[in-house]
Amino acid sequence: MNHSDKEIRCYFKNIFGVRIHNIEPYKIALTHRSSASNDKQFRKFNNERLEYLGDTVLSTVIADYLFHKYPLAKEGELTQLRSKLVNRARLNKLAIKLGLHEMIRTGANISGGSIDGNALEAVIGAIYLDHGFKKTYKILIQHIFLTHLDIESIKEEENDYKSQMFIWAQKHKKKIRFQNDTANDSQKHNFHSQIFIGEEMIAESDGLSIKQAEQLASEKAWHLLNPED
Repeated sequence: MNHSDKEIRCYFKNIFGVRIHNIEPYKIALTHRSSASNDKQFRKFNNERLEYLGDTVLSTVIADYLFHKYPLAKEGELTQLRSKLVNRARLNKLAIKLGLHEMIRTGANISGGSIDGNALEAVIGAIYLDHGFKKTYKILIQHIFLTHLDIESIKEEENDYKSQMFIWAQKHKKKIRFQNDTANDSQKHNFHSQIFIGEEMIAESDGLSIKQAEQLASEKAWHLLNPED
């Protein structure tokens, strides 16, 4: 889908409260690699680099917001809540809720997976390049997360991803196992956990306890295997 500059500007003004200064990063953020290869204007560009930038900005913004919103919360609690807010499945659903899916340029018969969530991260990267960190922080918190997500309800969600992974393994006749060790970054985390399906390591994470490390690794594995959930 090819939107005019005017349509792109109107979309970002109405949904994100953004007045676009430089439209080029936004156009790239909305361009999936499947479309870029067939488009003369964006043949050498797609949203993957902006996705990398936006992912970093988003993680920093959410970490800062939660740090100040919950001054008594422990590091592990903040880490788990941040993970709940920015996991791939939630970002996919949030992007669709924002109408971003209709704005993304993709190749023929390309849909599903993490295209929407990836594009949302790329859009965050574009906003950051256009407006800087302070403005991006305000947009993300006020126009996106506080408007479209109930953070308190998400905070109370109990997701036992380790149990879900064992259920998944039984259903698909797979064997999973965890390999735990001392974390390399011993000043911040005590334990490192890797989750294997057969002999393939598919996800890993650090935690303040073995239980937390296994849960965080299981969450990454679950969303990798179930990107739409």
